[in-house]
Amino acid sequence: MANKKLIASVEQIESRIFIIRGQKVMLSMHLAELYEVEPRLLVQAVKRNIERFPEDFMFQLSPEEFANLKSQIGISSWGGVRTAPYAFTKQGVSMLSSVLRSARAIQVNIEIMRAFVQLRQMLASNAELSQKLVALEKKYDIKFRAVFEAIRELMTPSDPKKKRPIGFAPWEKK
Repeated sequence: MANKKLIASVEQIESRIFIIRGQKVMLSMHLAELYEVEPRLLVQAVKRNIERFPEDFMFQLSPEEFANLKSQIGISSWGGVRTAPYAFTKQGVSMLSSVLRSARAIQVNIEIMRAFVQLRQMLASNAELSQKLVALEKKYDIKFRAVFEAIRELMTPSDPKKKRPIGFAPWEKK
């Protein structure tokens, strides 16, 4: 299990799961980071195997969604991402491991699936509140992502063993 240390934690993965168009998705740039490949290479591999990625597995963000995302998570307009990223649903993420065909991709996908399952369990444990939250997410989509994340955080039981890291950390993108 030496690879386990190299792969992101469920919490890190969960922070990269967004609700866009009413679906839980991960963005191509974040997936490329987890898989340790360049974003353009990930997109290239997907385009070479596009028949494996129907619209319910993957979609490209619209210019409006991308502009909103840039303001929400602080993507620079001068460097980094200039074209709208792709959004992958749970099924699309699962399909990526067969396209990328690396041991890292398999391990990352296992952790991502665990994160999706954990999110689903968390929502199921608060069924009534979850239904209201899902309805609100569908209505307001990515615009109020920070609010929905705060509500999810309040719904999650706190772990007394878990402490916040001490020291400098990059600016949280909201």
